[in-house]
Amino acid sequence: MSKYLVIVESPSKSKTIGKYLGNDYKVVSSKGHIRDLATTGSYGLGVDIENGFKPNYVPIKGKSGIIKELKKDVKESELVYLASDPDREGEAIAWHLKDALGIKDKVYKRVLFNEITHDKVIEAIKNPTIIDDNLVKSQETRRILDRIIGFRLSKLLQSKIGAKSAGRVQSVALKLIVDREEEINAFNPEEYWTITAKFPLYEATLFKYKDKEIELHNEDEVNKILDKLDKKYVVESIETKEKSRKSKMPFITSTLQQEASTKLGFSAKKTMSIAQKLYEGVDLESETVGLITYMRTDSIRLSEDFVKPAMNYIEKEYGKEYLGKVKISKKTENVQDAHEGIRPTSVLRTPDKVKKYLSTDEYKLYSLIFKRTLASLMADAKVNQTTIILDNNNYKFKATGQEMLFDGYLKIYSDYESNEETILPKVGEKEETESIAVIPEQHYTKPPARYSEAKLIKEMEELGIGRPSTYAKTIDTIRERGYVEMEDKKFKPTEIGIETTKKLQEFFSDLINVEYTRDMEHELDEIADGKLVWNKVLQDFYNLFEPRVKDAFTAMEKKAPEETGEKCPNCGSPLVIRKGKYGEFTACSNYPTCKYIKKEEQEVVELCDCPDCGGKIVEKLTRKGKKFYGCNNYPKCKNAFWDKPTGEKCPKCDKLLVETKDGKIKCSACQYEK
Repeated sequence: MSKYLVIVESPSKSKTIGKYLGNDYKVVSSKGHIRDLATTGSYGLGVDIENGFKPNYVPIKGKSGIIKELKKDVKESELVYLASDPDREGEAIAWHLKDALGIKDKVYKRVLFNEITHDKVIEAIKNPTIIDDNLVKSQETRRILDRIIGFRLSKLLQSKIGAKSAGRVQSVALKLIVDREEEINAFNPEEYWTITAKFPLYEATLFKYKDKEIELHNEDEVNKILDKLDKKYVVESIETKEKSRKSKMPFITSTLQQEASTKLGFSAKKTMSIAQKLYEGVDLESETVGLITYMRTDSIRLSEDFVKPAMNYIEKEYGKEYLGKVKISKKTENVQDAHEGIRPTSVLRTPDKVKKYLSTDEYKLYSLIFKRTLASLMADAKVNQTTIILDNNNYKFKATGQEMLFDGYLKIYSDYESNEETILPKVGEKEETESIAVIPEQHYTKPPARYSEAKLIKEMEELGIGRPSTYAKTIDTIRERGYVEMEDKKFKPTEIGIETTKKLQEFFSDLINVEYTRDMEHELDEIADGKLVWNKVLQDFYNLFEPRVKDAFTAMEKKAPEETGEKCPNCGSPLVIRKGKYGEFTACSNYPTCKYIKKEEQEVVELCDCPDCGGKIVEKLTRKGKKFYGCNNYPKCKNAFWDKPTGEKCPKCDKLLVETKDGKIKCSACQYEK
């Protein structure tokens, strides 16, 4: 029996932390949330709207056994440490654990692990706190809001246009993509020209006539200028300025997702999955340790415990001149500063030292985080920027060059940021030079680009919609719903995505927009700060939202199903494509008078001979669309398997061997495993 119980979210984190604490502690995992809103009550919301939006929580499917085990662990412990993640979601999980497991106030503590290292875990255990009810109410309000909007709008869209879902943040993100597509479609390219003079070691571009900026719109305008140019050019002025390239900010969740997307080609989902592993713990030779701090944060703050040794490391490895300053965020709006920016837990665990313990992708992401953090503490890079202006009969040409004076933070960050130089030759004022060639080029203005994943995340962050921790899930959802497709690694809305946005804007334009969504984030922050009452925020929202939904159910036109061009064999009405629980199917348009459903022919895939009757084992589908393998002589032979038969016989019992989903080959009847 352990004296103290520590409950964390993930099994891997419990494994890491368990190695730091003594025998008096038992560390277990809840495997994430254990409860969620029920799907009962008004509209299946799991919320008692008439009783102050009281939520009705039930165990998540498959979690009843975990709850039972945790209750047993609680009874056997003197004190329970609730150690879920250090954010609002984690705070809510801690509250659910306390409530569902019946933990009394006097026998629990809340602990926050911002990094999973021995010293920080021990320090957190020694300095526990209690659950922050305001944070819990903020998360609970978000969950109820998302449930109400998601359930009500999804039901509306499913019944009217066959769209799969809508959501508070998801639908606004989709609107950004659709709006951008409309901009692209409405764009009219405009012609423009440039004239470039080429010299032996550099080139210069026409930009002025006397003191007036030049814009060239067609070839006639270009030819008139070309006729007035000589071969000789005079150096009118040379200007050299020293400029700084600012060192980088430490990563927050959104910037990590953006940089990993553009520099490593990782999706936001992949980035967060790898970061979670690096945070929760990696087995090194002599220890198991979290390599980075908590990765869901919108603060760039770095602790003094890290900054001091990091500065010493920079001075030792690169020299005193490379030391910079600690970054301080100027952005205070909508920032939760509960924990730090994303950084390595120790500057001594360099990427090269831990490389052999990491997968290729883990190493890439850790290297990016390590180098970005150090770069944030290093000096600015300095460059000399030179501009040469040349004159040719009052037509002014400009050449620019850049020379690196001091690489600063680029010493460590050059793998991710270009530091190319363009060195101009030494020339003197009034010096004459001749061009090798003068090249006119025709161009056309381009429409705004579609959003890449990195650009969409950046836009959402700048607009203040959603939370950085939810961006990956939001993007995944609009993909899974078929609202967007990827073209050249950029989001292009599909027909149903455009239709969904169009209908939502037709009926909910003042609710499904950037401004309203951003304002709701502010209100959630104010609930977290104890400045607003959570259920009053919900009531004000519901009073505005629900009448609109009811109106839309009446006023929104239902989209007619697509005709196939075939006639119903029973009544002669057109056959149409309908959407059901298990996908699309073809049926009579005269439903419910005629209930004809066309049976789709399934391609027969034979796997092997049936050992019982000599027939063939073929792929089949259940009524719910789940794949299984059975004899084609059914119902005479009822031989069937969930796992895929290999055609080989078991050496022990002569039954068929099957391949399981995890790639194992075993007998379909006995315990034999190949």
